Amino acid sequence: MKLLRIKSVYAHCDLPCGVYDPAQAKIEAQSVKAIMDKMANFEGDDRVRAIVIKEERAELVKHHLMVLWADYFKPEHLEQYPDLHEKFWHAIKQASECKHHNDPALAERLLDQIDEIAKIFWATKKG
Repeated sequence: MKLLRIKSVYAHCDLPCGVYDPAQAKIEAQSVKAIMDKMANFEGDDRVRAIVIKEERAELVKHHLMVLWADYFKPEHLEQYPDLHEKFWHAIKQASECKHHNDPALAERLLDQIDEIAKIFWATKKG
């Protein structure tokens, strides 16, 4: 009887590269900012719904950043960009700030932080 033989495959991420993109985090962060921009015009149930949606979107930003951080970037990227961990940490913390507050400036800062990460991401994809 011959047993099924499974060949080992090695990859630095969960799936072959090409499935990761910081755009997912940015789209959610843009939603957070758009809600914050319009928040002053909302009252009652509409305001409550807007806050819930804003917090859900901010949590999705955190999720997408954490997946990108943990599953895409390799040790050689950290050698090339020694502040990469710090950039991710600050962006994830900023997304949490957006959950706690309704100031559009906080969301704008988050978008800037995601853009910094995206520049590094695309530089590593070209390499």
